Amino acid sequence: MLRVLFSLLTGLWLALGIAGASAQEAPGPARELVIGTKQAAPFAIKGTDGVWTGISIDLWQRIADKLGVKYRLAEERTVEALIDGTASGKYDAAVAALTITGPRAEILDFSQPFYRTGLGIAVSLTEGSRWTVILRSMLSLGFLQAVGALIGLALLVGFLIWVFERRRNEHFGGARGIGASIWWSAEAMTQASTGVHTPITLAGRSLAILWMAVSIIAIAVFTAGVTSALTTSALQGIVTNVNDLASIRVGAISDSSSVDYLKTQRIKYRGYASAEDGLKALKAGEIDAFVYDKPLLAWIVLQHYSSSIQVLDIVFDPQNYGIGLPLGSPLRKNIDVALLDNVHSDWWKQTLFSYLGER
Repeated sequence: MLRVLFSLLTGLWLALGIAGASAQEAPGPARELVIGTKQAAPFAIKGTDGVWTGISIDLWQRIADKLGVKYRLAEERTVEALIDGTASGKYDAAVAALTITGPRAEILDFSQPFYRTGLGIAVSLTEGSRWTVILRSMLSLGFLQAVGALIGLALLVGFLIWVFERRRNEHFGGARGIGASIWWSAEAMTQASTGVHTPITLAGRSLAILWMAVSIIAIAVFTAGVTSALTTSALQGIVTNVNDLASIRVGAISDSSSVDYLKTQRIKYRGYASAEDGLKALKAGEIDAFVYDKPLLAWIVLQHYSSSIQVLDIVFDPQNYGIGLPLGSPLRKNIDVALLDNVHSDWWKQTLFSYLGER
């Protein structure tokens, strides 16, 4: 009898446990997700009617449809506010042009990357800056070093001529002889007439012949190098690659991934609140180059500055865009699956082409 009673109680307890577990796992009413975003054309664009479009927004809509979730978009003005809001749980996800970085990954979870890009450089197209480019090229360290080398050689040869000639050649002797020797060396280097005053000793004449031959080559190399440098600078501008940033005035958005890169490379910069502010400064000649995420930079320049600013055809510091999530978000896996399905589809190729012209 006791055994039967124990079996009944055990069965009742198990039944209650299963029912309780089922009640906990049963999904409750669908909660509307709050998705943080920030204007970052062409990834997140807010129209005049308040409707959001863009590469990231369109992708999120596809993900939400696949997951069957309801959501509403909430706008933040800065990337920092968007990241902080997501990290604190204010937003269920952050959807914009959010670069995946180490510091951000410490406070956020990220989805799989959906777009791979890098930093770009915008420079001015104004004609007035070309003379500035040439002037800066002539005042650059490399140019001054080349001029200094030629002058140094002329001084050395002049001194040696004075040493060899001062006792046998009255023109190169005495206190004034060293000046005359240096002047003769400069005339010989530039292929100007040296007049009737020439070295007469064997050592002096041997050095003179050697110096005339060497100076022809030195002047030819120097002239070719300067001409090439000035022509390249005039045609391509003061910036041709990322290495040029160290010697010019650079602008970037404060507290952005662009600034992180500039700091690691020890490149001085001026911070701006937005890309528009930086590009206005570039157009006004306050800076020589503006560094920002290349697709965003290209979009803004195409829309508003196509006649005065160009984006160089270079990409550096590779970056990945992803969807930001609070740490430990239960949405992460499902979002990853839906995201990967979409970015490997024909729809994604068409979307990139419609916004960026990328095939």
